[in-house]
Amino acid sequence: MEQFYSFIPIILMFVAMWFILIRPAQKRQKATLEMQNNVKRGDRVVTVGGLHGEVDAIEDTVVYLIIADNTRVKFERQAIGRVIVD
Repeated sequence: MEQFYSFIPIILMFVAMWFILIRPAQKRQKATLEMQNNVKRGDRVVTVGGLHGEVDAIEDTVVYLIIADNTRVKFERQAIGRVIVD
């Protein structure tokens, strides 16, 4: 029984790490994935690399962005960092 009591601090540290680090990271990841899946044509977005553009077309995992007049680039959907809300 005494050995069990020596594991209590380790268990408490794991539980604290779960609520402080792991759980919030999972929530952020879920929110980012949801945002990337809900992007639609006409949305203004910023890629994880910092490129600003407007969504022109969407195919399965590919998003085409218009970044300037007559300039269309192809990105993976996962490359979208955020949607700009006006």
